[in-house]
Amino acid sequence: MNELKKYNEKTFDNIKHINECGQEYWEARELMEVLEYSKWENFHKAIKRAMTACKSSKNNVLDHFPEVRKTVEMPSNANPKYILDYKLSRYACYLIVQNADPKKEIVALGQTYFAIQTRKQELSQQEYAKLTEEEKRFYQRNLTKKGNYSLNQTAKKAGVKNFDKFHNAGYKGLYNGKTANDIAKRKGLRYREDILDNMGSAELAANLFRITQTQQKLTNNNIQGENNANKTHYNMGKDIRKFIKKQGSTLPENLPTPEKSLKQLEKQNN
Repeated sequence: MNELKKYNEKTFDNIKHINECGQEYWEARELMEVLEYSKWENFHKAIKRAMTACKSSKNNVLDHFPEVRKTVEMPSNANPKYILDYKLSRYACYLIVQNADPKKEIVALGQTYFAIQTRKQELSQQEYAKLTEEEKRFYQRNLTKKGNYSLNQTAKKAGVKNFDKFHNAGYKGLYNGKTANDIAKRKGLRYREDILDNMGSAELAANLFRITQTQQKLTNNNIQGENNANKTHYNMGKDIRKFIKKQGSTLPENLPTPEKSLKQLEKQNN
């Protein structure tokens, strides 16, 4: 994970620019190289899809994807050539990596970098509110991936060895005794299909809250022992369930399952 974090910072921070107003931006041609696209035509397709997503989210495309023309010097004193480029906001970069080739490892790293690291690197509440439901799902799913990784590391230090049992303890608390397999069956999923990939943004957010609060509890209370860690995870899920119920919100198991999984959406968009 340290190598991943270092790679993110070196890769994406090094191509970040700051304009005269102190605002950050990325140049599309530089981002194209980092994301390992060899042809502008192919990368431009991802940009166009990102623009469509931006427009669908009621954002002004020109605010996030302003066009610029770059001069390319030609040999033998020939007239200079002008090529299209874009000055991309962080939000624009986020949408681009969501619409880029998911098979590229660097694209997955880009999704992490632009969506879920520090507060400065996250989408603002205003930007998040303007996302479509599908975009919110991708955003929340990335957060849960990072959260589960950190939770696993903390649980391991606490003495957890059976991680299936540990994670099921959290699900049981949040879903009134239901395990991950029970949740998968209710959603009508195939064997070993990821339940988190088949949740809407509200259900993902509830699970993210469970994940982050459990990690904090394990750390702050210096919980030791597998049974104690499992109990902590269960109680946290149960407490969050009580909170959701007290607020009059829909309980996780009653939230609708999206028609398409995130993996299906990724294939559809590429």
